[in-house]
Amino acid sequence: QVQLVESGGGLVQPGGSLTLSCAPSTRTFRTYMMGWFRQAPGEERTFVAAITWSAGITNYARSVKGRFTISRDNARNTVFLQMNDLKPEDTAVYYCVSETGFRDLSDLSAMGYDYWGQGTQVTVSS
Repeated sequence: QVQLVESGGGLVQPGGSLTLSCAPSTRTFRTYMMGWFRQAPGEERTFVAAITWSAGITNYARSVKGRFTISRDNARNTVFLQMNDLKPEDTAVYYCVSETGFRDLSDLSAMGYDYWGQGTQVTVSS
């Protein structure tokens, strides 16, 4: 069973930066798209960003556009989320996701992804 392993979460002050990483537990992993969702306490899980693995086409939630950057390292099968100018409202558990089949990049739903990571906590607080 493939697992997605996230790292890089932590506590940061408002205006600070963090970079999250996510890699599969197996080197033979193949994916069409990878992305990030987040869930704050008492709220639904919401889309943050996604990237197609072959072409590197990206999509972002409006709330993070211009502050967050998603990228991937095909050789290492790793996806990154660079988060800049963090705000207290960015506080959440961040989840890595993978879709092995075709998925419309504009689909912001959390439904249908083949794999989810366990999540990593990001806390933005002074």
